[in-house]
This record gives sequence, C-alpha cells and structure tokens, in this order.
Amino acid sequence: GFPGEKITEGLDGLRERLADYARLGARFAKWRAVFTIGAQGPTRAGVDANCHALARFAALCQEAGLVPIVEPEVLMDGEHTLARHYEVTEIALRALFHELFVQRVHLEALLLKVNMVLAGTLCPRPATLDEEVQATWRCIQHAVPAAVPGIVFLSGGHSDVHATEHLDALNRVGPSPWELSFSFGRALQAPALKAWAGQAGHAAAAQHALLHRARCNSAARFGRYTSGMEAKEA
Repeated sequence: GFPGEKITEGLDGLRERLADYARLGARFAKWRAVFTIGAQGPTRAGVDANCHALARFAALCQEAGLVPIVEPEVLMDGEHTLARHYEVTEIALRALFHELFVQRVHLEALLLKVNMVLAGTLCPRPATLDEEVQATWRCIQHAVPAAVPGIVFLSGGHSDVHATEHLDALNRVGPSPWELSFSFGRALQAPALKAWAGQAGHAAAAQHALLHRARCNSAARFGRYTSGMEAKEA
C-alpha cells in the first residue's frame, strides 16, 4: 500500500546472529534505512516502520555487546529543494530518536550515520556549500540529542572532494556536543577504483589515491582540510 517506499528486513533471528558475530570478534554493526523524496513520500508510516526497525536493531546490538550504527538515509536523488530535504531529514531523525527511547537504547553507546542536508540532484536551484552546511548543522542541532557521542556522515552521491569540503565546513561551524566524522563509501573509494581500473599493474596508484583521500578526510574531520591538499596531489 506504499508504492515506491522500502523497508529494511533482517530482524528475525538477529539476536542469535549478533551473538555469533560477537563471538567471532565483531565490535559494531550497522543498519541502513532508505527514504526517497517524491510527490507522495516518504509517508509517515514508511518513516515510522523503518525507524522502529532501526531502534530494535540498536537494542539487540547493545544486548549482544556491540556498538550499533544507525543509518537513516534520506536520498539526494530528485528535484527537491534544500528546504524539503531538511524537512524530511528532521522528520526521520525525530522519529528515530523517539523509537530509540521507546526501545530503551543507550544513546551514549551508539553512533548515528546520516546524510548531509542537500538540494536534490535535479533541483532547478542548486544550493551553495554554505547553505547546505548551515542547513545540516541546524538540522542535527534540532533533532539529535547531545548524549549521542558521534555523528558520522555518509557521502550519499557527493563527489569525493565535495564530500570532504562539506565535512570540513561542518567541523568549522562552532562548538559541537558530538564528534563529527565520516563513513564515506563512494566518495572514499571512487578515486582508488578509478586509478586501479581493474589492472593489477595499477595497484600502487590505487593505494596512493586511497591514502590521499583518507588523509584529506582525516583533516576535514578536524576542520583542518584545505584545497591546497588537492593541489599537492595533482
């Protein structure tokens, strides 16, 4: 009854699987929920169902001695404005922390992985980096409790440099109750994959590209990144 919306499955039998993972040496686990902005959604029912699952996952992780990483991702795909992406991200975060409270999850023992607030990829009026950073900062201030020790941002389709610039700018905004770091996928791996191109002889170049991107993101995590770091790489 909710066309176009998705739900993440996997709660059945999760308690036993987490116990096995902990015995094997795992120390954290992540659960991702995806929200697409469209003409009819995401609906409140879709948001609540996914956030309930995220919270149950987090509770089971903590029961097993693992650190849960909860990831409600509002996709950047579409024509939505920056204001609309802000609205949906705040709704998702507020719903998530309500469910975490209901499930008695200890906020001090989890990490939040979340999207930055962005204008849609097809938005007629693209937002500036400063506008997106200010919107992201305002959103997490309004919706994320200070008890959460850290927020790790996903890159969500950003280019590698763009994602680094956003993280750096967020860490320069001002005093924060959270550690603001990164859990980039595409934006961390893409340069290495491009350099490698499936050729064994390119392995050293791929490793160099990955190390460079990791160093840039490490600097951005402390608000110490500069565009000159890219120039040196070139």
